[in-house]
Amino acid sequence: MQFDDLTKLLPAEAILLSEESRRVYECDALSAHRVIPGCVVLPDTIKQVQDVLAYCHSNDIPVVARGAGTGLSGGAMPHAEGVLLNLAKFDQIISLDPLQKIARVQPGVRNLAISDAARPHGLYYAPDPSSQIACTIGGNVAENSGGVHCLKYGLTVHNILQIKVVTITGNLITIGSHALDSPGYDLLALFTGSEGMLGVIVEVTVKLLPIPPFNKVLLAAFDNIENAGEGVAGIIANGIIPAGLEMMDKAGIRAVEGFVHAGYPVDAEAILLCELDGTEDEVNNGLNQVKNLLSGYGATQVRIAKDEAESKLFWAGRKAAFPAVGRISPDYYCMDGTIPRKHLAKVLTGINELSIKHKLAVVNVFHAGDGNLHPLILYDVAKPGELERAERFGSEILELCIEMGGTITGEHGVGVEKIREMCIQFSEDELEQFHAVKAVFDNKGLLNPGKAVPTLNRCAEFGAMHIHKGKDKFPELERF
Repeated sequence: MQFDDLTKLLPAEAILLSEESRRVYECDALSAHRVIPGCVVLPDTIKQVQDVLAYCHSNDIPVVARGAGTGLSGGAMPHAEGVLLNLAKFDQIISLDPLQKIARVQPGVRNLAISDAARPHGLYYAPDPSSQIACTIGGNVAENSGGVHCLKYGLTVHNILQIKVVTITGNLITIGSHALDSPGYDLLALFTGSEGMLGVIVEVTVKLLPIPPFNKVLLAAFDNIENAGEGVAGIIANGIIPAGLEMMDKAGIRAVEGFVHAGYPVDAEAILLCELDGTEDEVNNGLNQVKNLLSGYGATQVRIAKDEAESKLFWAGRKAAFPAVGRISPDYYCMDGTIPRKHLAKVLTGINELSIKHKLAVVNVFHAGDGNLHPLILYDVAKPGELERAERFGSEILELCIEMGGTITGEHGVGVEKIREMCIQFSEDELEQFHAVKAVFDNKGLLNPGKAVPTLNRCAEFGAMHIHKGKDKFPELERF
């Protein structure tokens, strides 16, 4: 068996070969796509990671790295004949320097755990995905995760300084530095969001920020979703950069309110959550300005949280949107696309038209400030054809994002989910360059194969090489 020699590199208990133990890792949070890995290993030292990767390279064995498995695009879906490299044991905060405002952490450290450790020093780690209680920093780097506060404080790529990576040949390299800049090519940005295709991250140095002295949240309700979208654009156009600016449609409001009881107005067609932070005077003055702006855009109700507890309750509702929707539908398919803010209202109208076309309900919750959409398509996998319909619906949402000048992903990555749409988003020449970059780091194509960047042959099989022309990948369906 090709995995037998791994026993020379790892303790027996760190190698999982039985079908029962391997099945646990058959998917990430995109559970519609499942593959039982050929083997699962759980190293606990960098040397063990190096040895495993060097062994796999010598024996042409595919390798998929995995963190907490919270990814939503199938990026951690295993390979049936490969090694699933589980980094769960790399869960230590190596050091925290409050003077430099940095923390060195292993990739299996949970996102929220970094802020918990930094809080006694008056610091925190800014990127805050909704899954931050469970997702790990290694996965955040691999997917370039964002969160509700990314509008003001940036994505993962803007909040890390250095990573240590093991290449497929087993070499340990350091990318970036603890300074504000480092010599040479900006490989740190290249690796952030590379979805495990270039190397395996074994350490991350993150930036820590001072906890803002004051913050408060405003909730605005609208009787039509177009006005809410225009209100988002109006806030930014007036030079106001909120810490967070989130939007939710009526279906989302009702699902969340029934679950969290956050005080959302269930009769509204849409709500905006707008958080400002800074000094108390800055925040209060800014909130009054936002209140007047949104009233001018047709807000039927504007409420400023009366205290910190209510601010947290407003955010608790937004962060619980995904599990709240899970209570009202047997299954849901979470999409992830990004558009220019000015097209929010137009795209939301288009999504609702697609919902009618595909006869599937949709709940819209998203990071409105940076145009990152998260439509949740409701379906029942037990009903024949509904999953396929949901996937087709999702694909057409992403095509709509491209047509509006946006992208097919904001923070969830491409994985296996958006391979088709990569063929629409990028030209043949661009895809060839992506493959050339991968070949520099992984010339055998063993790291996370079949993910993120499609082959040109695959695009041809999809019939999807209509680059930048807005043509339908599914000509048998009538375009809305």
